[in-house]
Amino acid sequence: MAVVLRLARAGAKKKPYYHVVATDSRNPRDGKFIEAVGAYDPNHNPAKVEFDADRLDYWLKSGATPSETVFELIKRHKRAAAAATPKA
Repeated sequence: MAVVLRLARAGAKKKPYYHVVATDSRNPRDGKFIEAVGAYDPNHNPAKVEFDADRLDYWLKSGATPSETVFELIKRHKRAAAAATPKA
């Protein structure tokens, strides 16, 4: 079973909201998933991205491959977290 991290769409028409989920690659986009590991809300300015860091790291270490979009969201989230942390 190949596990992927990808977006599952939720929300209303013209108001998208996405869950970042770990799922089998054969499942449909909004179908059954193993675990929700984060959320992405593009309706905010700037877009709101949040992850459960422990579970995200677990899935990445277990060999789950993120989709291109999820990979970019992870990079953006890590960059924002590094910028928010004050340097001593």
